[in-house]
Amino acid sequence: MRGTLFIVAAPSGAGKSSIVNACLARDANISLSISFTSRAPRPGERHHEHYHFVSAGEFERMVAAGDFFEHARVHGDWKGTARQSVEPQLAAGRDVLLEIDWQGAAQVRAKVPEAVSVFILPPSRAALEQRMRARGQDSEAVIAQRLAAAREEMSHYGEFDYVIVNEVFDTAVAQMCTILQASRLRREVQAQRHAGLIATLLADA
Repeated sequence: MRGTLFIVAAPSGAGKSSIVNACLARDANISLSISFTSRAPRPGERHHEHYHFVSAGEFERMVAAGDFFEHARVHGDWKGTARQSVEPQLAAGRDVLLEIDWQGAAQVRAKVPEAVSVFILPPSRAALEQRMRARGQDSEAVIAQRLAAAREEMSHYGEFDYVIVNEVFDTAVAQMCTILQASRLRREVQAQRHAGLIATLLADA
């Protein structure tokens, strides 16, 4: 049985990575696809763990070779998900989570309409700015750029199946984990998973 593809998107500073990582620590049945990016690592970020960091030229060569499942230019840098990070795991029946932006999410939905998508919103614009500054990883110019882009990013929340407001972190994590679990109990998924049982239950006595 094919695995489920989950998409999680949010504006920068909304807490997406922290929520995703907390859910992954609780759920052994799902894998995070590590994205490729052409931007430089932030303090504390490690190659092959947080991102696959490559040059813009290398990224563009991968695009030309058709290596990406989805890709987009975000805040002036390239980001994308390699096909090899997604297709083999789904085919093997394993769930995969993509932590991407709304543009990448639109590409993925076009290819995998049954994907389950979640958008994370901050409780306010002030909280979003505060979280960006608290990270201490970006310059004032970068923070200004990200804040300017956040409104446009958040306007796409309506394209997603679920919306979480990250006001209380533990609550947001619990809601995300609930979405992962509930999605696995959808009728069409359970009908495949338990086809033998259902056939037996409905057979003539």
